[in-house]
Amino acid sequence: MGLRTVWRLGGSSALTFPFLWRLLVFLCIWELDAHTAVETKSTYIWQTGLWGRCMGSECGPGGSQSRAVWCAHSEGWTTLHSNCNQTERPDSQQSCFRVCDWHKELYDWQLGAWNQCVPVSMRSAGMQRPTVCTRGEEGIQMREVGCVQKANGKPAEDAICEYFETKPRLEQACLIPCPRDCVVSDFSPWTPCSKTCGMGLQNRIRIILAPPLFGGAVCPNLTEFQTCQPGPCEGEERFYSLRVGPWGPCSVPLTRQARQADKPPRESESDKPSKGGDMQSGNAENPSKGGDKHSRDGGKQLGEVDKQSKLGVKQTRPDKQHKEEDKWSKDGGKPSRDGEKPFRPNRKLGRSNRKSDRPSRLADRPKRQKKAKNKEKREKMRENVRERLREKGKAKDPETRELKKKKKNRNPQNRPGRKFGDLQIGYQTREVSCVHKSGIVEALSLCSQQTLPVTLQACVMTKDCYVTEWSEWSACSKECYDPNGPKGERTRTRKVSQLPTDGGKDCPELEEKEPCSLQGDGVPPCAVYSWKTTEWTECRVDVLLSQQDRRRGNQTGLCGGGIQTREVYCVQTSTDTPLNLSSIRPKEVLRPVDSDLCLGIPPNTTQLCHISCPVECEVSSWSAWGPCTYENCQDQAAKKGFKLRKRKLITDPMGWTGNCPHLMEAIPCEDPSCYDWLVVKLEECIPDNEKECGPGTQIPQVQCVNNDGEYVERQFCRDAILPMPSICEVPCPKDCALSPWTPWSLCSHTCSGKNTEGKQTRARSILAYNAGEGGILCPNISALQEVRNCNDHPCTVYHWQTGPWGQCIEDTSITATNMSVGQTHGDSAACSVGMQTRKVICVRVNVGQVTPKKCPESLRPDTVRPCLLPCKRDCIVSPYSEWSPCPSTCQAGVKTKRKQYRKRIIIQLPANGGQDCPEMLTQEQECEAPSVCQGYRWKTHKWRRCQLVPWSVRQDSPGAQETCGPGLQVRAVSCRKQDGGQADIEACLKFASPMPSLTQPCQLPCQEDCQLSSWSKFSPCTVNCVGVRTRKRMLVGKSKKHDQCKNYQMYPLSETQYCPCNKYNAQPVGNWSDCILPEGSRIEGQLGIRVQGDIKECGQGYRYQAMVCYDQDNCIVETSRCNSHGYIEEACIIPCPSDCKLSEWSNWSRCSKSCGSGVKVRSKWLREKPYNGGRPCPKLDHVNQAQVYEVVPCLSDCGQYVWVAEPWSVWKFSNLDLKDNCGEGVQTRMVRCMLNTIDGPSEQVEDYLCDPEDMPLGARKSQLPCPEDCVLSEWGAWSPCALPCSGNSTRERNAYLLRQPGEQKECPPTKEIEPCKLNSNCFHYSYNITDWSTCQLSERAVCGNGVKTRMLDCVRSDGKSVDLKFCKKLGLERKWQMNTSCVVECPVNCQLSDWSPWSECTHTCGLAGKLWRRRKVIQAPQGDGRPCPSQMEQWKPCLVKPCYSWRYSAWSDCKSEGAKCGEGVRFRNVSCFVSDGSGQQDGSLVEDELCADIEPSVDGDAHIVLKEICIVPCPGDCYLMDWTVWSPCQLNCISGDDLGFGSVQVRSRAVVAQDPENLLQCPEQEMEARPCTEGQCFEYKWRTGPWRGSSRLVWCQRSDGLNVTGGCPVSAKPMTDHSCHPPCTKPRSLCTEAGVCGCEEGYTEVMTSDGLLDQCTVIPVLEIPTTGDNKADVKTIRAFNPTQPAVSTPGRVGRTWFLQPFGPDGKLKTWVYGVAAGAFVLLVFIISMTYLACKKPKKPQRRQMNNRLKPLTLAYDGDADM
Repeated sequence: MGLRTVWRLGGSSALTFPFLWRLLVFLCIWELDAHTAVETKSTYIWQTGLWGRCMGSECGPGGSQSRAVWCAHSEGWTTLHSNCNQTERPDSQQSCFRVCDWHKELYDWQLGAWNQCVPVSMRSAGMQRPTVCTRGEEGIQMREVGCVQKANGKPAEDAICEYFETKPRLEQACLIPCPRDCVVSDFSPWTPCSKTCGMGLQNRIRIILAPPLFGGAVCPNLTEFQTCQPGPCEGEERFYSLRVGPWGPCSVPLTRQARQADKPPRESESDKPSKGGDMQSGNAENPSKGGDKHSRDGGKQLGEVDKQSKLGVKQTRPDKQHKEEDKWSKDGGKPSRDGEKPFRPNRKLGRSNRKSDRPSRLADRPKRQKKAKNKEKREKMRENVRERLREKGKAKDPETRELKKKKKNRNPQNRPGRKFGDLQIGYQTREVSCVHKSGIVEALSLCSQQTLPVTLQACVMTKDCYVTEWSEWSACSKECYDPNGPKGERTRTRKVSQLPTDGGKDCPELEEKEPCSLQGDGVPPCAVYSWKTTEWTECRVDVLLSQQDRRRGNQTGLCGGGIQTREVYCVQTSTDTPLNLSSIRPKEVLRPVDSDLCLGIPPNTTQLCHISCPVECEVSSWSAWGPCTYENCQDQAAKKGFKLRKRKLITDPMGWTGNCPHLMEAIPCEDPSCYDWLVVKLEECIPDNEKECGPGTQIPQVQCVNNDGEYVERQFCRDAILPMPSICEVPCPKDCALSPWTPWSLCSHTCSGKNTEGKQTRARSILAYNAGEGGILCPNISALQEVRNCNDHPCTVYHWQTGPWGQCIEDTSITATNMSVGQTHGDSAACSVGMQTRKVICVRVNVGQVTPKKCPESLRPDTVRPCLLPCKRDCIVSPYSEWSPCPSTCQAGVKTKRKQYRKRIIIQLPANGGQDCPEMLTQEQECEAPSVCQGYRWKTHKWRRCQLVPWSVRQDSPGAQETCGPGLQVRAVSCRKQDGGQADIEACLKFASPMPSLTQPCQLPCQEDCQLSSWSKFSPCTVNCVGVRTRKRMLVGKSKKHDQCKNYQMYPLSETQYCPCNKYNAQPVGNWSDCILPEGSRIEGQLGIRVQGDIKECGQGYRYQAMVCYDQDNCIVETSRCNSHGYIEEACIIPCPSDCKLSEWSNWSRCSKSCGSGVKVRSKWLREKPYNGGRPCPKLDHVNQAQVYEVVPCLSDCGQYVWVAEPWSVWKFSNLDLKDNCGEGVQTRMVRCMLNTIDGPSEQVEDYLCDPEDMPLGARKSQLPCPEDCVLSEWGAWSPCALPCSGNSTRERNAYLLRQPGEQKECPPTKEIEPCKLNSNCFHYSYNITDWSTCQLSERAVCGNGVKTRMLDCVRSDGKSVDLKFCKKLGLERKWQMNTSCVVECPVNCQLSDWSPWSECTHTCGLAGKLWRRRKVIQAPQGDGRPCPSQMEQWKPCLVKPCYSWRYSAWSDCKSEGAKCGEGVRFRNVSCFVSDGSGQQDGSLVEDELCADIEPSVDGDAHIVLKEICIVPCPGDCYLMDWTVWSPCQLNCISGDDLGFGSVQVRSRAVVAQDPENLLQCPEQEMEARPCTEGQCFEYKWRTGPWRGSSRLVWCQRSDGLNVTGGCPVSAKPMTDHSCHPPCTKPRSLCTEAGVCGCEEGYTEVMTSDGLLDQCTVIPVLEIPTTGDNKADVKTIRAFNPTQPAVSTPGRVGRTWFLQPFGPDGKLKTWVYGVAAGAFVLLVFIISMTYLACKKPKKPQRRQMNNRLKPLTLAYDGDADM
C-alpha cells in the first residue's frame, strides 16, 4: 500500500509541473519584504552546545543540567534569538541523574559476551577475502556494554558509570583460523578374506590423526573393501548362525508363597503376562520393586531391546522341589507380604520379545502349537500343587510360622558386615536366535547345533549407594581470633548406609570442608610470631682478606670495612608487645620457636661494618734550638740551664694504642737566661767627629725577647747585657770600597763535640780599589771572610720518653659519690672512674736511659690519669626451644631410633669481665619407640553358600540339573584398623585400597563332576640349580569314588618343575654423580667462628655410580642378590679457588712537580690470574705490563729546594787600567740547588729540582770604579707592583752610597724605575684546586671508609705554580674543602648456605632415580669478592630397586559360549611385571608374590577389570571396530608458532564388512575429538618421487615422517604428470618439468630460430667443482638428477658448472674476453702489491714518549680470566 502511495504521489507531481512553474515565476516578482521574510526563515537556525555537568542539592535523579542555545546564520555567525523560529527552540535545561561517589557501589558496567568473529572483508565493501589462507583471517567481534544497577541488573544511563570508569571497548580484533582438513593415516594391509570359500570381503582401514577444524574438509572413508574368493565351497555354504543376545536385567523370582497365592489362569489368558509382573511390592521386605526399576534403567543403559530367548518364554511354575525353593527364599530373596499378587518377571519380557520377534514366530508356528497343548497339562499340575500347599500351610499353627520366620531372619541380620553385604541374588535371561547371513532372524531349527547355550544365570540386584544426612559442622580448627592470618577449617561428614552393587550409582563425597574463623568477645586473640635477632658479633676484617693477604701473616690491628653476623630466630609475642624486638633486655628473652611460624621476611644475618682505623701521631719538623734558658724562669735559683727545641702534633691520635714521639728535646747549657736583647738591625754608619768619611759607629736597634723568641717588654731584659754600638767605616773617595758583610751562614753542625765543631762564615768583596796614594788600602783576601764558632754546646740531647698507658683499674681512693659518671662510650656505659698509669723515663739520644735529673723536670709528662671503667656485661642466653618433633609415627619400616633436639641462642655475648656463656647450647634425646602405624584395611568374611537360579526358573532349560550348576556366592566385607579393631566403613573407603569384590561366580558340582582342591604352594628348593620342586592338590568329596576322576592325565594331582637356576651379575649403570665432599668437611675460622666464605668446598671428595643387579634372564633384581651395597665409589678432586695475586705496592714516586700540586703514583703488578672461581683481579692496565695504579695528589713546597749563591769572586779584568786598578771586569760565583730545611739549606741536589726562573746569575760583567769614583751598593730588591697590573704603574729599586765621589765626579742614580708589565714583572695570583685523589685507606684497612684529598695550588697569571705565600699575602678567599670522606667497596665473598639434607629419590624404583641436595646464596658477592660457584645443587644416584607393577595381559578373543556370534565375554589376567623404570623395555613377568607390597592398580587405576562384555560378529555382519587409541596431542600452529587455538586429539572407529550383500547395512564410521594439553606442532609438506616416464608419485608427509592423507594445501600440490608437445624425439633429449624439450646431463642444447630443440651436442667442458652434488649446464634449462624429483629444491648451496667458451658458430663468446680483461687487471694489481710489500721501509721517526703519569685504573676487556 505504501509503495502504491509513493507511486501515486510521484504521478501527481509530474502532472502538475507546468502549474508549479507558473507559480514560481509569480513568486519571483513578489514584493521585496515578503521575499526577505521567507529567506529569514530558511537561513537562521538554532544551535546548541554540550550539556553541562549535572547539578543538584541531592544525589540521584533529581538533578538538572543546562546547555547554551543560540541563533546562528547558516554561514556560521551568531545573531539575535528573534531571527530564529521560537517554536523550534531547543530546551536549554533537562533533568538528569546527579552522580555521587557512593554510587560506585551501586552501578557498574555489564559486559556482554563477544559475538562471532566476523571477517574484516565482510565489513569493508572494497576489501576482498584472501584466496590462500596462511595464518588466519583478521576479523572483528562485537559485544554489548551497558551501565546497570548491581542489585537487580536494571539498565541505567551510561553517564553514571562513565563518571567512575571509561566505557569498555565494544569491539576487538580477532583471528579466524584457517580451515583444517581432516588428516588420516595410510591404509593398513588388507585383512584376510572374510570367508574361507565363496565370495567374501577384504578390508583395509586407516585411522584419523587430526579432526577437521574450522570448516575444513570432512574425513574420508576409513575403510576400503575389495571382494575375494579363496575358492569354491565344498558342499552347501552355511547361511545360518546361532546368536545369543545380551543378558537382560537382573530380576528376583517369585517366592513360594507368591506362587501359592496365585490363581490358575484361564486358557485364553495363558499367553498374557500376569498383572503381577508389572505390579511389584513397594515395602522394604520385598525388593522386587527395586528390581523392576533397575530392569528399566538397565534397559536404557544397554541401549537396545532386551530380547528373551525362546527357551526363556516359559514362565517359572510351582514344582515339587519345594526344598530348593525354600533355600532360594532364605538366601536370595525376601518373602512378599500375604495377599499380594505373585510376581512373574518373565511374562512381560516374553511378551515384549515376541513382538520384536514376529518373523521368527511365523517360521516356528508348528512348534508353538505343540507347546500350547502342553500348557493345559502344566496348569492342571499347578492346581494340584497349590492345593497341597494350602493344606500343608493350614497344618501349621501361627506360632510355628512365626518361630520359623524368626529363625529364618535371625542369622543373616547378625552377620558381621551385613549392613554393607546385604546383596540380593536374582537371575537374568538372554535370547538365543538363529540369524541368516543377511541379518534376518529365522527359526531356531534352521541352526543345526546339538546343545543350545545357557539362557539363565544368577546375578546381583543393582543398588545405588545411599548415604545419611550430613552431620553437624565440627568445631573450627583455629580456636583464636586473627583477622590477618590464615583461616581455620571445619568439617562435616556423612556415613554410607548402603554400598552400591552391580554398577549402581557410586557414593558421593563423604566429607565436606570449609574455612572458618572465630569471632566475638570470648574468643582469645591468636599468638603473634615475629623475628628476633641477637646482637651483632664483633666486626671482623680478616674475613675480607684475600688468600694472598692471609698468607702474609700478621692480621692483628686490621681496621676499615668488615663483616659482622647475628642470628635470627622466631619468638612468640603477645598482641600487645611492640614488634621492635631488636632492643635486647633480659626481660625480653623469649623462647625460640619453629621458624616456619614467622611469616615475614627475616632480617639480615650479615651486614657490613666498620672498625675505625687508628690515626697515628703526625708531628712537625723540629724547630731551631732555642737560647740557653732556665728550666723554670720563675725559679732561677738553680744555675742549671737548657737549650730546647720543639715540634708540634699535626694530627691528634685517635684509637692509637702506641706512643706518640716526644715533642721536646733539651741540651744542658751554662749561663741560662730567660730574656735577652735581640738586634733587629744596625743603623747607618756615622763617621766620627762629624766627618764625611772615615771610621764611625753603627748603633743597633734592639728588642727584648723571651726564650721562645717572642717580643716582650723591655723591662724583662734589665738583667741582660745591652748590645754595644759596632765600629764601622765610611770610605773616603781614595779609599778601598768594600761591600757590606753578608749575613752569617747557617751553623755547620747542630752541636759541638770532640770531632765536630760548629762554624759560621760571612764574606764581603772589593767594590773599588784605593787610589795610589793617600787612600786606605784594600785588605787581603783572607780579610774578606770571617769565621766564628756556633752551636758550641755539647751533642748530649735528652728527652722524656713515655710508655703505653696501662689498663684501667678501679681506683679505691675515689668515693662512691664520684661514681655517677654517667658517660657512655660506644654501646657500653661507664659505671665507675678508674686510674691508668704509665712509665716515664729520661733518655739520652743514641745512648739510652739516664737519671731523671738530666731532663727538665718541669717538662716531665704525667704518669697517672683518670679513666672510665666500662660496665660488666654478662652472657644472656634464651630459654631452650621446644623439642623438635619426632618423626611421624606412621613411617612404616623405620627401625632406627630417631633423635629430637632443642637449642638455645646466645643473645648477648659477655664483655668486660661479665659472666661467661654456657658451653652447652643444644640438647638431644632419643625419640620414643614409634607406635604401630594407624591404617585401615578391608576384612573379607567367609563366602556364603553357592546360590543357583531357582529350579522353578531353570527347570525347562535343556541339560539343567536341579542341585548343581553355575551360580553366585556372596560375602560380607567390613572395615578394620591395622591392629584389628573395628572401624567405620568410611575410613576404608577413604584410606584403604579398593573394596574387595562382594560376589564371585561359583559352581555346585554335579554328581559326575570331578572336584579338586586348589594347588598348594611349590615346595622350597634347597639349592639353586639342583633338584626339583613340587606342588599338589587332591580330589574332594564324592569325586574320590568316581573312576573318571582318577584319570590323572586329565586331572593331575601333582606338578613338578626344576628348581630355578639363579645366577646374578652386577654392572654399573648411569653417569657418575657430582663430586661430593665427605660430611663435616667445613672448617672453622681462626677465631672459632666460621669465617665467611671459608667453607671448605674443595679438596678430595667422592663420586658415585649406581650398580644394577640382573638375574640369568636379564631381569632386574635387588642389588643385595649381587652382594653389592649398590654403588661404585671413586675418589675425585674439587679444585680449590685461587684468588688473583698481585705484587706488593711499589714505593710512591716523587711528586710530579717540585713546586705546587702534582701527583704521585704507586703500582702493583699482576703475578697470578685467578682460577677455579677465585677472587677476580681489580681492573688492570694491560697496556703497561698488567699493572694497577694508585694516584694521589701531592703538594711540593716551593721553598723546598732553593738556589744558594756563594760570594762573588775577585774581579777578573778584561780591560785593565793598570795605573788606577779599574776598568771592565768579570765576577763569578758558584750557584747550587740546595735542599732547604728548618735549619737552612743542608745538602746539594740536582739542579732540575730548583726553579730555573729563579736561578741567580753565576757571572757578571761590570765596570770596576776607578779611584775617586762614586761607589754604590748592590741594587736592592724591586718594589712590588701595584695590583692589578696595568701599564700605568711602575716599580723601583734603590742602591745606597758606599764611597763618596771625588771632586768633579758625580754618582750615578741610586734609583731605577721600570713600568709594570703583566706576566713580565707583574703577576696576578689565584688559587687552583686539584682533582680528588682516589679513596685513601689506612694501611691496615681492606675497604670501608676512607678519605679523598685534593690540593690547593697558588698559580701565577702566566700559569706557573708558585709558593702559597704569594696567594696568602693577597688574602685570597679559600672556600674549598680539602678532604672528604669516601667509601671503598668491600670485597665480600659469596656466602652459601649449608647443603640441604638429601631429598627423597626422584623415582621410587628403577635406574634413573637421583638424590638431590641444594644450597642457596646467603650473601651475594660484592666488589671484588669471590663470585658464587655455579654448582648450587648436587646429585647422586639412588639405590637401584626393581620396578614391580601389575599389568594386564592382552584381552582374549571374544567368545560367545555355546553360540557362533552375539554377545560374548573376553578375559584378561593381571600379572606382576618387573622393569628397570626406563620405559625402554616392556618388562618381564615374575611371580605375583613380588608385587604383594604394592597396591593392586594398573597404570594408576585401582579399579581392575578382568572381564568385559564384547560382541562376536555374526558371519555377514557389518560392524564397527573398537575405538583406536587417542592420537598424539596436536597443536594448532604454523611454522612452529602456536596460534592460540589449543590442542586436540582424536580417536576413531572404522567399519568392517564381511559380506558384499550387506554393505548397505553398514553403520557410519565414528570419530571423537577432545582438547588436550602439551600438544606437538606438526607441519605437512608435499613429497615427490622420481619421474617414471611422464609421471611420478606425490604424497603428503607429516613432519615426524608419517605419510598422511590431508593436511597439505591442495593448491600447492606438485604436478604428478607432464608431457611435451611436440614429443622429444631427438637423441639424448628429454621432456623437462617445464614442458619443453631439453638435453640430458653433459649435453648442451642447440636451438632452432623458433626456439625449438634442434640437437643435443657433446662439448668439451671445463669443470669447476663447487659445494653440492647437483649439476647443471649453463645453457641447459634445468639441472637434472634422475634420483630426485625435478622440483627445484630451495637452499641449494652450489653446483658444478660446465663452461663452453665457443659458440655454435665456432667463435669465442663475449664472456671469454671479459674474463681475460679481468685476469690482466688482477695480474697488474698483484705485481703492484708485491713491489710495495718488498720495498724497504723508511725508518720511522722516534716519537718522544709522553711521560706524563696516567691517572688511575684502566679497565681491562680482553682477558676473560681476569
